[in-house]
Amino acid sequence: MERSKIALVTGASRGIGKATAVRLAEDGFDVWLNYRSDHAAAKAVEAGILALGRRCRLLPFDVADAGACRRVLAPLLEEQRPYALINNAGFARDGLLAMMPEKDWRSVMDVHLQGFFNVTAAVLPKMLRGREGRIINMASTSGETGVGGQVNYSAAKAGLIGATRSLAVEIARRNILVNAVAPGFIDTEMLTNLPLDRIEPTIPMRRIGRPEEVASVVSFLCSPDAGYITGQVISVNGGIFTG
Repeated sequence: MERSKIALVTGASRGIGKATAVRLAEDGFDVWLNYRSDHAAAKAVEAGILALGRRCRLLPFDVADAGACRRVLAPLLEEQRPYALINNAGFARDGLLAMMPEKDWRSVMDVHLQGFFNVTAAVLPKMLRGREGRIINMASTSGETGVGGQVNYSAAKAGLIGATRSLAVEIARRNILVNAVAPGFIDTEMLTNLPLDRIEPTIPMRRIGRPEEVASVVSFLCSPDAGYITGQVISVNGGIFTG
């Protein structure tokens, strides 16, 4: 019997990462589910994936910690390799740059950019040997447009978009496709305490997006139907940015 393909999803215990892990399991992937510390939430996602008849391996480590990343992934990669890597782990530390503590700048960069490097650099050699794979990086509308009060987050996501385009060029000949998904305002914990009554009227579709709507785009990019798409940024934002 042919072994199921594996999808490694980082930051997958909640929000967009959770929705993505579940959707890929529905698509027939076994899931390597990374998270940092919320064991209860990760176990709940695992239970949902197992209920779909797919395998799920929990991988608790901080993507910003290169040593932890190597310790967890290296033994697994000796035996198996993911077909799909979804670099989703991320968080925000909003504030005006003039008053931003250096730790808020560094922590956001470390998770989004260093985390991308740590996980991708570990997995990519195996994908190259297998001459196939999909890498999807979770960017943001903030990285496309710039948002006041989010200089650190916008810079990190813009950097991730640049990395996506460059890596796509590097490895396209090996049949490894690299794309980014750029969500706008999505119903996750990151919207907590934001004035949604003022935000929704600025969105042409007049509503906040659902994590499942982002996950469906990731699903497509991991599918055979997306076999000629690489180096692209696909926005899921209700029309708030169309550039």
